Amino acid sequence: MMRPFKFAVLASVVCSSCSIGPKYQRPVAQTPAALKEMAGNAQWKMATPSDGVLKGKWWEIFGDPQLNALEELVSINNQNVKQAEAQFRQARALVAANHANYYPSIGSTPAITQSDLGKNARGNGTTQTFSLPVTATWEPDLWGRVRLSVENAAENARVSAADLENLRLSQRALLATDYFLLAAQDMQLKVISDTIVAYDKNLQLTINRYNGGVASKSDITLAQTQLAGAKAQSTDLHIARAQDEHAIAMLTGQLPSALEIGTRTIAGPPPPIPLGIPSQLLERRPDIAAGERQVAAANANIGIAEAAYYPTLTLSATPGFLSTNLATLFTYASRYWSTGPSLSETLFDFGRRGAALEGARAAYDATVASYRQTVLAAFQEVEDDLASLRYLAEEAVQQQEAVVAAEQALSLENDRYKAGTDSYLSVIQTQTIALGDEQNAVTILQRRMIAAVDLVKAVGGGWDASTLPSDDVLRSGNRGRSGP
Repeated sequence: MMRPFKFAVLASVVCSSCSIGPKYQRPVAQTPAALKEMAGNAQWKMATPSDGVLKGKWWEIFGDPQLNALEELVSINNQNVKQAEAQFRQARALVAANHANYYPSIGSTPAITQSDLGKNARGNGTTQTFSLPVTATWEPDLWGRVRLSVENAAENARVSAADLENLRLSQRALLATDYFLLAAQDMQLKVISDTIVAYDKNLQLTINRYNGGVASKSDITLAQTQLAGAKAQSTDLHIARAQDEHAIAMLTGQLPSALEIGTRTIAGPPPPIPLGIPSQLLERRPDIAAGERQVAAANANIGIAEAAYYPTLTLSATPGFLSTNLATLFTYASRYWSTGPSLSETLFDFGRRGAALEGARAAYDATVASYRQTVLAAFQEVEDDLASLRYLAEEAVQQQEAVVAAEQALSLENDRYKAGTDSYLSVIQTQTIALGDEQNAVTILQRRMIAAVDLVKAVGGGWDASTLPSDDVLRSGNRGRSGP
């Protein structure tokens, strides 16, 4: 009676190395030998493999303590990050669930049965039966079904881990962007506040000149209009600042009413962002890592679809105790057992398995294309940000020259107006130009800071694919968190 069972066990051991499914190879993606926008730009130098790359808390390169404090709250309080963390834990639990299929399922169904066969049967009144069976069922991984399901779950868990890191990076970059927007709003408010003071003085000067008979009533009206317009701009800037502050509160997991950020300024131009060689971008962006792991998961799905063509072997055994007397239930005479293998195979499915396999292969091709598109988009973002920083630096110098020239022109125009050699309309036109140049200078600085944040995000913020959780971490249930 034991021979069929022993043969099945032997067959499972012999075939345990038999596995199907294509061997995974990382898809080839285009990578440039050098970044185009770095050519001829002395500010950006290619880093060596061991130096000059972002590590850890990238936001600290901006040297702003309040920004540092706010960034620390993203991982602690940001609800989007918390949701992604929970989704990663869920994906990790699926790895453990699939890995458990390597082992048999063991259970027990103790029972007490009473029966009365009746007077006309061969029974003798009411009888009781006590049973304590133990059932063990095991499906040997003959064709790699379990292995492939574990691989698929593990790769999906790594996708979830990379998505988590990508979300952290995005939320932190968005926080830095909102912070610099808020600081720029404060700088714009300072410009408009100084302008309002100057406009108010001009209005008083115009009133005095009108009272002295050397200015017209229209000059007063123009000065009043100009002052009111400047005050309206100030009010609009306050609205934008409040919204930026509210956005920062949300990103740090706080109620808008609980966060108060004092007046900020942007201390200077953005610091140089360390860059690695272009090929390293494939390892440093979590979205690229997620896309590549999705390809690996899709590759495992092809193997799972192929495994459906092969038979399934199930080994089962049921030892236990059975007795009509509870006192003798655990005696040697009450023992019983049954065991045996079973084999199942689908003979005809009218193309279902073929369609599933074709679908899995098509899904794999789609994920490869998506991965390659993500890589292309990543290099586009890096080149865009490098170009923005390069040309904005040049524009900042040009704009500063315009500010100086506008201030000189305004001073000369005010002197002409006071001397009565020019109209107030010329003063207003020059003041408008001067205000616009100052505001543009602040806007350019704001754009440079945001471009620097975008470049940090584009190169991965110091993250590395090597920090993705290993198989052991995923199976053990450790947190396996990567990144700062």
